[in-house]
Amino acid sequence: MTRTVVESATKTVVIGFDEPFCVIGERINPTGRKKLAAELEAGNFSTVEKDALEQVACGAMVLDVNAGVVYNSNPNPNETEPPLMTKMIELVQGLVDVPLCIDSSVPAALEAGLAAANGRPLLNSVTGEEDRLELVLPLVKKYNVPVVAISNDDTGISEDPDVRFAVARKIVERAADFGIPAHDIVVDPLVMPIGAMATAGQQVFTLVRRLREELGVNTTCGASNISFGLPNRHGINAAFLPMAIGAGMTSAIMNPVRAVEMEAIRAANLLMNHDANGGEWIRLAKVLDAVKEGASFAEASQAATQPSSGRRGGRRARA
Repeated sequence: MTRTVVESATKTVVIGFDEPFCVIGERINPTGRKKLAAELEAGNFSTVEKDALEQVACGAMVLDVNAGVVYNSNPNPNETEPPLMTKMIELVQGLVDVPLCIDSSVPAALEAGLAAANGRPLLNSVTGEEDRLELVLPLVKKYNVPVVAISNDDTGISEDPDVRFAVARKIVERAADFGIPAHDIVVDPLVMPIGAMATAGQQVFTLVRRLREELGVNTTCGASNISFGLPNRHGINAAFLPMAIGAGMTSAIMNPVRAVEMEAIRAANLLMNHDANGGEWIRLAKVLDAVKEGASFAEASQAATQPSSGRRGGRRARA
């Protein structure tokens, strides 16, 4: 059975067909977040710290770290992104103990993150483009880490799911040429927006089944892509995720600070018998009870991580 192992200095997370669904927290990413981008350029990491702690408290098992800021003072990411990635990796792993996902389109930033990361991080990402394969796969082999493989190539993103499957197969085969096993490839089959393509959901469910059965690989996706451009996005995401899990998807890059999506994932884990004795479901129920009393999901989740004590004023536990 395929098992993709990611590690921090102290914690191991296994992504696999018989494992709980792996939630990869997406929030430490300045893309589309002007305030965070400005903070990072100014050397202010307060939002990064907040996002790291909140996401882990809410159930993220791995944290994605993206340093993709285009500085106003220097628009060359090849110069600015590697040192920023190093700083962010060091900061985040000093706050939380979960494994990290190093996310960049700049190969030098990927290597800077790999050099700074403890344990065995997930690398995000490689595509089927020839130059990208030649740049990223040697890093995957050198550092012995798993990698996210995105199903697009030099021709772009195909709307044909058979083409996206063929790209995934190509990446798995090219990785094997470098001595990288299929269990260290986590394929992103690319979720299209349901608002633009009515068959997008059906496509990804079929693709995930094929990737599992024919290539034997684990899978991931940007979960919110499915609802892009539509109202009540969280409702759509919360329906999509259990259906994807039922089709065999084993992880997603998503925002865990959303009660409705996390409730859907916890329920799916329980129904798939990936929640021993229902422990996680029961813990979540207690958090949701606190939300009903007026707490935010993040506040209630963080409070639930604190050790119970008969003393008042106890020391705050690290996430």
